[in-house]
Amino acid sequence: MTDDEELTYADAGVDIEASEAATAALVGAVGDIDESEYAGLLDIGDRYLALATDGVGTKLLVAEALGDYSTVGVDCIAMNANDLVASGVEPVAFVDYLAVDEPSEAFSEQVGEGLAAGAEEAGVALVGGETAVMPEVIKGLDLAGACVGLAPKDAVFPGEAEVGDALVGFPSSGIHSNGLTLAREAATRNHDYDDPFPLPLEQAPDDEAERDGDETPTIGEVLLEPTRIYTYLLDHLRGREVHAAAHVTGGGWTNLSRMGALRYEVTDPFDAQPVFEFVQSEGNVGDEEMHRTFNMGTGFVVALSEDEAESLAGETDGRIIGEVAEGDAVAIRGLELD
Repeated sequence: MTDDEELTYADAGVDIEASEAATAALVGAVGDIDESEYAGLLDIGDRYLALATDGVGTKLLVAEALGDYSTVGVDCIAMNANDLVASGVEPVAFVDYLAVDEPSEAFSEQVGEGLAAGAEEAGVALVGGETAVMPEVIKGLDLAGACVGLAPKDAVFPGEAEVGDALVGFPSSGIHSNGLTLAREAATRNHDYDDPFPLPLEQAPDDEAERDGDETPTIGEVLLEPTRIYTYLLDHLRGREVHAAAHVTGGGWTNLSRMGALRYEVTDPFDAQPVFEFVQSEGNVGDEEMHRTFNMGTGFVVALSEDEAESLAGETDGRIIGEVAEGDAVAIRGLELD
């Protein structure tokens, strides 16, 4: 593929339609599972026990290239904890699974530091994990985990948005931990991971750390910006009539359709961080492909009544980004995603 050809996620190696078909085949074989749910819920009497599992994905290859695994543990916890939050469940405990081709104290320590930092931010306990050495199966390493949560039955979101609902969005910290196969392909067409990032970089919304002097971050460092953790929202969502929520992760903005077959008119999303402009420009990626793959600046969305939405936005870093209408699509920035 030449540099002037438009790059897609499938070209980079991830065919979303094929992936969805494979997932549907697995779900069909397993039995009655609702794919729209972000977490599996088990009725244990007066409460639900919730489970979610996810991994870091090919973001690990960026970490490997830089020799810096210190943040991927945060990503691993975030991708799981945020799915529980999207169901209205408070995460309480986490276990990790680290698979390697050969053991290394150096990167294991770095992974552990990230897991500890992510657990503290998410408010979960690290209750164990597993390290598997499998040289014939794994090349490098893979990191995944599972998160368990508890919620009173009346705290779990119904999961279905309603016509007339307002959409409150919350900013992402950047590319988070999905779509990295496409982002890596685009970023390395004309650059190396240790090249200085070529665009002005805005500070992440929850990043209190300041870089030393005027040092420009590398492309790899920008791609490794940890996934934002949204557990802080639960205190603000309790007591409100939240109809549904969406964690904007794999599938990008099409995740909003997991809140029900309606039309989600997004009129005021958060600005996409410079990393998205960089990926789109370097990979010649189309607008629709970008919004079907990445969060594009907004990492979490809640659907609730307009009155409730105004007060929620007023006491958090969120804002009303749109509304729910009759139909079956996600309308954003002139695009129609279905």
